[in-house]
Amino acid sequence: MELHKWKTLSTRYLVKEKWATLRVDTCDLQNGQIKDDYYVLEYPNWVNAVALTENNTILMVRQYRHAGDIISLEIPGGVIDGDEDPETAIKREMLEETGYTFPSIELLATSYPNPATANNITYMYLLTGGVKTHEQHLDQHEVLEVEEYTIEEVKQLLLDNQIAQSLHTTALFYGLMKLGVLK
Repeated sequence: MELHKWKTLSTRYLVKEKWATLRVDTCDLQNGQIKDDYYVLEYPNWVNAVALTENNTILMVRQYRHAGDIISLEIPGGVIDGDEDPETAIKREMLEETGYTFPSIELLATSYPNPATANNITYMYLLTGGVKTHEQHLDQHEVLEVEEYTIEEVKQLLLDNQIAQSLHTTALFYGLMKLGVLK
């Protein structure tokens, strides 16, 4: 059987907020069945980065994540603002969260966080040659600490399951592969 996209017959919005929108679609499935309650979360697109400083350390941030009720060790990143392009967004996020500027930027990959229920994309970057040029300029509700780790320490953190955010582990694996340091 050849796979086809579902046809959306109708859409109804249940919640429309700045950070999340919930809609329910009625869909005609490829097998002739009608699914009348398919829930979709609409989120803005995100960016994150494996950020290598000029001293060859990887910048990480530690912050509280309320939904998971954890203090999370992550790579820097955030939401793409409006029509902002992803590369501009990651440069802005790096400056805001870490105060670092990077001369080299490369898109590693894109990933859907959960295409079964959410429609957004995460753009993952490798930034190299980072230099501290500014102080942090955090958003009003953002509280985070910047930490630096060697490549070997980050590999061990991954092996020890110390990085809980799946999109960040994905980016780290892509970044470490690109750097040629995975064995």
